[in-house]
Amino acid sequence: MKTPNQLFGIIGVLSVAAALQGCGYHVGGRGSSLPATWHTIAVPAFANKTHSYKLEQRLTGAVIHEILARTAYHVVSEPAGADAVLHGEVTSIESVVATFDPTSQRATSMLVTVKIRVWLVDSDQKEVYRNDDFVFRQLYEISTDVASFFDEQSPALQRLSGDFARSLVSAILEKF
Repeated sequence: MKTPNQLFGIIGVLSVAAALQGCGYHVGGRGSSLPATWHTIAVPAFANKTHSYKLEQRLTGAVIHEILARTAYHVVSEPAGADAVLHGEVTSIESVVATFDPTSQRATSMLVTVKIRVWLVDSDQKEVYRNDDFVFRQLYEISTDVASFFDEQSPALQRLSGDFARSLVSAILEKF
């Protein structure tokens, strides 16, 4: 037989569960504030206002992958016939030294910063989402051994692209 304290505990837990179920609570990343009538989102290649080679392709590809992985939308590259169009523009990229080797005074790590502008419009060109100041950073190390040197900026930009895509898709779906 349950003690009165145990019964009150069980009733309390059930009450909280029932209240959360009825209040619209949901796990982050699972809801969508986009219209239920949308089925297709066009994601044309992002514009690149920097001199970084193929950066826009990495970012666009990561966003497409994330949309496909987290939603039921069909993604196309051409805006014609799409329910919505996601535009993007890489506005700047900057790499700065983050740390130095105190003995040799050589850089041992770099910080790459990418700024991106994105906006989502519906088929009537009405703006649904906009962020003119997405800023993403990724730290990477520089090998001090010249014989085994490998440029780590490319893998760092790949990681940054994934972080950006996850953040963007979450922001669009949750309307942050």
